[in-house]
Amino acid sequence: MNYLLQIWNSKDLRKKILFTILIVIIARSLAQITIPGANTASLELIFQQNQLLGMFSMLTGGSAENFSIILMGLSPYINASIIMQLLTVIVPSLESLSKEGEAGRKKINSITRWLTVPIAFVQSYGMIALLNSQSPVPIVEQITNPTVIIPIMITVTAGSVLLMWLGELITENGIGNGVSLLIFAGIIASVPTVIGQSLALAQQSPDRIIPLVVAILVTLALTIVVILITEGQRQIPIVYAGRGIKSAKGVQSALPIKVNQAGMIPIIFAVSVISFPTLLASFFANSTNGTLQAVASFINTYMHQTSVLYLLLYFLLVIGFTFFYVSITFNPEQVAENIQKRGGYIPGIRPGKETSEYIEKISFRLNLWGGIFIGLIAISPMVLSLIFIGLNLGTVPTIIGGAGLIIVVGVVLELLRQVNAQMVMHDYSKLY
Repeated sequence: MNYLLQIWNSKDLRKKILFTILIVIIARSLAQITIPGANTASLELIFQQNQLLGMFSMLTGGSAENFSIILMGLSPYINASIIMQLLTVIVPSLESLSKEGEAGRKKINSITRWLTVPIAFVQSYGMIALLNSQSPVPIVEQITNPTVIIPIMITVTAGSVLLMWLGELITENGIGNGVSLLIFAGIIASVPTVIGQSLALAQQSPDRIIPLVVAILVTLALTIVVILITEGQRQIPIVYAGRGIKSAKGVQSALPIKVNQAGMIPIIFAVSVISFPTLLASFFANSTNGTLQAVASFINTYMHQTSVLYLLLYFLLVIGFTFFYVSITFNPEQVAENIQKRGGYIPGIRPGKETSEYIEKISFRLNLWGGIFIGLIAISPMVLSLIFIGLNLGTVPTIIGGAGLIIVVGVVLELLRQVNAQMVMHDYSKLY
């Protein structure tokens, strides 16, 4: 209680928190505005049957299930950001721009915003077509008619851009990262619905209470594990000499490398890749070509969400994309060069190439364990469903999916760090 009172007594922090809450309420209100003319009767059943779509719906906070004007959520902006990160490594002009400090970062952010618009426009059609193909009753009638589909695509695109703008307002005037916070709010908003559905099933059949209790306990256990892994890091000792301090040992410091360096980005990549065959199969299933029908049948038989092949590929893709993403965002040679330029060295390791190889070896090992951890978290909801089915306990929707759990823990920890930093600044300012 004292902690909350201290937060409330800090005027600047109180304003930031209230502003953030206001923007979150506006964003959640937008998720409840359904696009006119859409048939939402069968949408809920589709998202319950398809776990990949259910994960997407969770990340958008139910806006996909409501077929709202922010149907795509912030996924186009996230995709644009990932593309820009890749291009920054590939395109020399963007790489030099990223090294120009604050001015370069602003230019890259501006390009990312503009790139979000075409991505959202194209992605909106793909999402609408996917939902239509999964539903026995068309959600949008006459999807091939440009006068029908284009206004819907423009509306959904505008919704994603509006949501992106709201996220940036939080980043600039509120507290925390706006984009992450809006995704976090969407995930948390879906939790009461999942618990309500599970309790309704438990009332109909007392046996269904067991999977619900197990799901809650597993979610709590995974939360603790995610916190430990997210905060876990390897401290590489570094000694800086010649900084005006007369000490033979120099200045002791450390280079922290996190166990989970990639966050949830590998899961986003893996979901995109592994859902592509399923998407193709949904289109090829009714094809007149026998070969295409056979391919669709094979995918539907061996690549569904509860198959061993699907889980194995999903797990391996997450590990692979962990190494891929970290190789782009973390450069051991550059880190070793920066350490050497500042007059530092790792005890027992020669500066230059040996330092780079040493840091790369540690990063590789941490990536392996971090990738395995992310992979296990990603497949845990599906494995839990398989266990329930095998024990004839039925199925209960997971409280929070693996990807959602990583986001929730990361956002909460970052919020706590920022709130504590703001409180320290507030206490410091009172002294002067």
